[in-house]
Amino acid sequence: MTKIGLISDTHGLLDERVFEHFNDVDEIWHCGDIGSTEVLEMLRSFKPVRAVKGNIDSGDLVYMLRDVERFRCEDVNVILTHIGYTHGFLHPTIRTLLQHEPATLFCYGHSHILKVQYDRHNQMLCLNPGAAGKYGIQTVQTLMRFTIDGKQIKDLEIIELQRK
Repeated sequence: MTKIGLISDTHGLLDERVFEHFNDVDEIWHCGDIGSTEVLEMLRSFKPVRAVKGNIDSGDLVYMLRDVERFRCEDVNVILTHIGYTHGFLHPTIRTLLQHEPATLFCYGHSHILKVQYDRHNQMLCLNPGAAGKYGIQTVQTLMRFTIDGKQIKDLEIIELQRK
């Protein structure tokens, strides 16, 4: 059983409450727009991190991270990226990846809008944790926690960080 903390769009500011909410997770997955190497290093010093670069990431982050991470967590095939959908359609890069090997779980960010949906066509769960940062259109900072147990994705929690 692996407990995951899912985060996106920190934009260079890591709210200290993230550490409290992710205290019991085994891994943190960051869906891009990290904003600074300092944020990435703070997360890495706390827990193991899987991360992708986002469209605002620059400097060393461009060289440290890839656009897409594809991996297995227990018996679940995972795709992690920043831009998952463009104008309501699955991003072409992701469509191409899915043609070669299906995924069970697709995690992405970018929109700043928390979203949980099941893609029937591709038979995968799609998770967007919204935005954990303080910049953007969102009025509430959001995170997700869930558990992967073999082939099961369960115990999904939505965490809202009310603005101070």
